[in-house]
Amino acid sequence: MRRIQTFFYLAFLVSASVCAQNKQLLYDFYEIPQSLMVNPGVKTSEKWHTGIPLISGLAFQAGTSGVTVNDLFANDGIDFTTKVRERVLDAMTRKDDFSTTSQIEGFNIGFRGRNRPDDYYTFGMYGETDIIVYWPRDLAILAFEGNGGANIGRSFDLGDLSLRGEMVNVFHFGINRKISNTLTVGGRAKLYSSIFQFQSTGNVGSFRTTQGLNNIHVTTLSADMQLRTAGIKEFFDILDDDSVSARDEFPSLFTKRVLLGGNLGLGFDAGFSYNLNPQTTITASILDVGFIYQSKDIQNYTLKGSASTEGITVFIPEDIDNVDNDLWQELVDDIEEALPYEENAEGYISFRPVKVYGSIRYDFGEGGNRFENCGCGINAGGGTNRDYYRNSVGGQLFIMKRPRGIQAALTGFYQRRFGRVLSLKTTYTVDKYSLANVGLGLNLQAGPINFYVMGDNLLSYRNVADSHYASLLFGFNIISWNSN
Repeated sequence: MRRIQTFFYLAFLVSASVCAQNKQLLYDFYEIPQSLMVNPGVKTSEKWHTGIPLISGLAFQAGTSGVTVNDLFANDGIDFTTKVRERVLDAMTRKDDFSTTSQIEGFNIGFRGRNRPDDYYTFGMYGETDIIVYWPRDLAILAFEGNGGANIGRSFDLGDLSLRGEMVNVFHFGINRKISNTLTVGGRAKLYSSIFQFQSTGNVGSFRTTQGLNNIHVTTLSADMQLRTAGIKEFFDILDDDSVSARDEFPSLFTKRVLLGGNLGLGFDAGFSYNLNPQTTITASILDVGFIYQSKDIQNYTLKGSASTEGITVFIPEDIDNVDNDLWQELVDDIEEALPYEENAEGYISFRPVKVYGSIRYDFGEGGNRFENCGCGINAGGGTNRDYYRNSVGGQLFIMKRPRGIQAALTGFYQRRFGRVLSLKTTYTVDKYSLANVGLGLNLQAGPINFYVMGDNLLSYRNVADSHYASLLFGFNIISWNSN
């Protein structure tokens, strides 16, 4: 039980600092090779690229849809308990969440086919962490106020407990094909190696206290709840062992899980870009349609049943000498019989959080030919795909499947290109975390060296503690456009 409490505590601390998976700045930023990771069908012009290992693609995002650090700890003269009451318990709902997503690329390589120059092949490896914890509103009120007083007769919903998380290493191989000057399609196969996974979703149950007949109160608990975990027990066993050899086992186990030694799964990405006319382009992609079969290092916890109790009834004075631990133990045994807590090691299938992007882009301000002699197959024959425009405006839609429904974001953007060397993209995004998320992305091409950096919700940087959202993406690549 102590492990479960520690696990939930760590998951909550991590998730309270990082959130969301939307990469609206990177999406359709086709000058950057990593844009292929959010749309395998984005148009490509390079002959080949290679990311600099471990720093080719780093993504960190942080925030909360509910309370901020400043809401609770600002020196504003308001009592802390009052802040918790007004800004957390009264303001946050069960739809608010804390979530974390981060990605680190191990390597990323792409090249154009020698015999099929219309095809651009990519392969690589990256690690991803994704955790979401929904705010357990009723349980938080129960913990803060207790079940007495005004809460007599209130039914607290145990289904407010909902969380899911995983750390997974992904090996991928993709093909981007130029069908014509107007259509590019792409797909990517993925092999997942899970490091750990947990989920507790679809819980139902209630906790209710009412006036009793034989005692002051009667408490009724009904629950059908489950926590599934895979890959966690072995890590906790190592942490519980204080020996030197155990500490050495931790990185060894982690490396093993990264290199296909964990629970395995399969998935795919797909996408396309289509020119409605020389200046208007629509794009769409779907990512992480896949699953992992969790069969190793499984430890699941279940709580199912219902029980009512009025506590221990003692008649004074005749039973005064019989009040001992046996009475309490009998009470505990009765509750456990009616509401059994069990553990098992049954395998299960976990599905990856599916993401969908879509966009429409209008280009204007002709700037001439983008790349000369790039060896791009269909692209090399001239026409609209060799011409580039200095400016682009448009809109993007992001949708993600979450345990409690769809999470969506809408983005407007403007992109400016300064020749072959520099591109800037600014975005304005509306989602559940912010209604005024202004982002800025920069892509710099210095010879074969490519560097990009992107930041979100820039207006909040004046007071990061009061921000609901912040993110940073950056990376380095080596790109060959011509013969370099």
